[in-house]
Amino acid sequence: MKQKNLMEIDGYHAVIQYDPDIEMFRGEFVDLNGGADFYASDIEGLRREGEASLRVFLEMCREKGIEPRKRFSGRFNVRIPGDLHARAVRVARARGTSLNQLVAEALGHEVDGG
Repeated sequence: MKQKNLMEIDGYHAVIQYDPDIEMFRGEFVDLNGGADFYASDIEGLRREGEASLRVFLEMCREKGIEPRKRFSGRFNVRIPGDLHARAVRVARARGTSLNQLVAEALGHEVDGG
């Protein structure tokens, strides 16, 4: 499922939002090991600025010997209401699976549009 507010540039992904205070679009790369954002008033300009911002970021990483991509361990904490936790455990057990597997399937369904 293609997200409407994501822009892919050279295999890196940026979230795009409109900032009404400055009347410009703002892009922020989300899979980098540091901050790289960019602004423009139109989509073509946003792509150009994104490419320039990414190029500068990657060059800096090469110079400093830093891995540019953020690494994700596959582990994270989630806080949910206790009653939802209890219901999720019941559903997972009824399916004969773990809570982790249930959550992974639900997230996969949500992010992949399943």
